[in-house]
Amino acid sequence: MLPSEFEIEGKTVIVTAASRGIGKGIVRVLAEAGAKVMVTALTETNLKPLADEMAVAGHPIETLAADATKADDWTRTVDEALAKWGHVDTLINTLGDAIRKPLVPLPGGTSTEAMTDEEWRFVVDINLTESFMGCRAIGPHFLERKQGKVINVSSYAARRGDPGMLAYATAKAGLTRLTQTLAHEWAPHGITVNCIAPGTFPDTEKLNDERRTLFRERAAASVPLGRVGNIREVGLLALYLVSDASNYMTGETIHLDGGATHP
Repeated sequence: MLPSEFEIEGKTVIVTAASRGIGKGIVRVLAEAGAKVMVTALTETNLKPLADEMAVAGHPIETLAADATKADDWTRTVDEALAKWGHVDTLINTLGDAIRKPLVPLPGGTSTEAMTDEEWRFVVDINLTESFMGCRAIGPHFLERKQGKVINVSSYAARRGDPGMLAYATAKAGLTRLTQTLAHEWAPHGITVNCIAPGTFPDTEKLNDERRTLFRERAAASVPLGRVGNIREVGLLALYLVSDASNYMTGETIHLDGGATHP
């Protein structure tokens, strides 16, 4: 039997962009553990397979089509959650995407195009601005209650920049500082803000055998533990951060990457 501090039965959680990948792994674990979970994604079409899966498993979730880079959609998301539950315990920001392109074309490189203003803004907005907007939307509620938790999902790129990933690495590093700074702003009011920085966690359910083999081979060569991560493992860490067991932790970025970026 788990210590009571790890129990999350009945806790209310908003998880953004969670219809696939790491977000999906988080939702599965939290709902299985008894949390009340609202999941957002751009369209209900994207959300339906996960909602159907969780319903069949006996762990139903709430879904909402919303764009996490739009302030109006964030207001609607928080309002919907409060109307349904009366309060929100945790916000988890999982939205992220990348455009692999150098700042300008490199001699001998394969890309012949420089990163455009639009591409830069897209990557920064989807990896950093969305968390800013989410925290701004939920902040008044948390501050009024004098309690709440934020979990941002970053990446190993926050610690290590790879060629072609300039915008993504910059945005994720910014998310680390957003987490740290907001944690200090909100700590006196009983609110914690932490960050998970996953390494390689491919959504293997959507990969063919060739792609799965490629990921395994790359991990064997570059990850000290010699394997890729399972998206459920991110969910288990999120469970700890949602639970009361983590109440004394704030401002931290936890690298969950099999040792790949350990300094």
